[in-house]
Amino acid sequence: MQHDKLKPILFSVIKHTDKEELRRQIPRDIVSGIVVAIVALPLSIALAIASGVGPEQGLYTAIVAGFLIALLGGSRVQISGPTAAFATIVAGIVATDGIDGLIAATIIAGILLVLMGLLKLGTLIRFVPYTITTGFTAGIAVTIVIGQVKDLLGLTYPAGTTTIETADKLAAIGANIATINGQALLVGAVCLAILIVWPRVSRRIPGSLVAVIVGAAMVGAFNLNVSTIGDLYTINAGLPTLHVPQLDLGIFRDELANGITIAILAAIESLLSCVVADSMISSHHRCNMELVAQGVGNIGSVLFGGIPATGAIARTAANVKSGGRTPIAGMVHAVVLLVVLVFLMPYAALIPMPTIAAILLQVAYNMSGWRNFAHLCRTASRGAVATLVLTFALTIVFDLVTAIAVGMLITVALFMKMVSEETEVKGWKYYCDENSEVTHLRELPKSVRVYEINGPMFFGMTDRISDISVKDFTKYLIIRMRGVPSLDATGMNALENLYDYCSENGVRLIFSHANEQPMKTMRRAGFVDLIGEEHFRPNIDNAIAHARALLEAEREQKQAAKSAA
Repeated sequence: MQHDKLKPILFSVIKHTDKEELRRQIPRDIVSGIVVAIVALPLSIALAIASGVGPEQGLYTAIVAGFLIALLGGSRVQISGPTAAFATIVAGIVATDGIDGLIAATIIAGILLVLMGLLKLGTLIRFVPYTITTGFTAGIAVTIVIGQVKDLLGLTYPAGTTTIETADKLAAIGANIATINGQALLVGAVCLAILIVWPRVSRRIPGSLVAVIVGAAMVGAFNLNVSTIGDLYTINAGLPTLHVPQLDLGIFRDELANGITIAILAAIESLLSCVVADSMISSHHRCNMELVAQGVGNIGSVLFGGIPATGAIARTAANVKSGGRTPIAGMVHAVVLLVVLVFLMPYAALIPMPTIAAILLQVAYNMSGWRNFAHLCRTASRGAVATLVLTFALTIVFDLVTAIAVGMLITVALFMKMVSEETEVKGWKYYCDENSEVTHLRELPKSVRVYEINGPMFFGMTDRISDISVKDFTKYLIIRMRGVPSLDATGMNALENLYDYCSENGVRLIFSHANEQPMKTMRRAGFVDLIGEEHFRPNIDNAIAHARALLEAEREQKQAAKSAA
């Protein structure tokens, strides 16, 4: 299967898989889909609440986006739905611009994702450095933790308290810490302990489901003074319905930056999840088709009352471990959640808010990647560590767009500095035959100088050309370009300046072993015609022999002139 093919992988799986093998696999995918739905149920509710919307909207997202992305996607086992990465972004949009603002931003993101896929830009995601993804992921984890302190401790805020930005949340926690509710803290602590310990008891039953049941039982059995979902939200059961909002161009213009943020994050998260899944099942995803599916899924999600969605690494891993191997598992997971939404959603009102906080704290811990963060701080270069820490801090203090933009700018600057330091210009005193099996150093002719350039010639290193100098007796300057893989417009300008410098000093230029891309650039600039095609030689031996021949011709001309005189 072609990895960049714009065709849903489900259709290719059905077409190319042996029918008997497919009949054996479908029951496994159905079982895996049910297991993943059980995992996704409490997570979808918790992430919706963390995003500042109703608990049922998390299920709308997992159902609509999860089904569409599995149906149209480029991964065999990807499970999509609401994720922690979007929680703080969505909460900020909802708090400042309302649901209509979120819908507009998500539609923009969906369109951008579809365009990215159609333009086959999926492979560009690999150019986002690991330091940046690690930094903003850890930053998002910290913002989630800060956002859950209120519910975990059962704090009470006065009416009108602003808690949109992270700084606002920290200020509100500090001002109202005296209102801590010991019973809420007890429920949260018990649920958090269950989430930590339960995997040692059973990996088949999700710890989050056990924590939800225990938390609700504690509050109900002991009549604890603890807020539940039903105390804070109105639970809407039933099928999600299509809702086309009245949006104008003004709101789309205002939400463009948020839409770009959602698109970038959805692309990065979904393709990273695909890569992880590929390593688990020894497969290859279709990155561009996955982006198209993510775009369609996100648009469908918000039109049916959901929030932004992307590939969820934890749910995808649960799918793989449960035996899922085709997109049918993701589709079954969505159908099972739909059944839960219709028949069991009212019971979600009994879930305590400290339980939701505990689940989100575990999600934040798992996504933080603190071990990778610490490892990078110990082993990476100072520039990489600075990028990592700055991206992390900006994600917490400002937002993801600022963090990624600043991180990429620093990374590009560091990359240019690194590459420019790799490019060197050095002069030769001796040379040896490139075609000879025996290394034999030879002295250069007295009127010939040779300089070798190694590394790309771009705007970050053109000052190195100034290292090239010609002495009074130099008549021919040979530039060996075997180690130059690329040449940009600024590098071309530097060579033109070198030509002017040589012309002023009566020196002729000869080039040796110019590679394909630099040669194309020099032809396009008219530089080859300026120098003369005959002065571009295939190797250094040929270039020196050419210089010798020219010197000999000059001597013969001088002798002929003397004889004639």
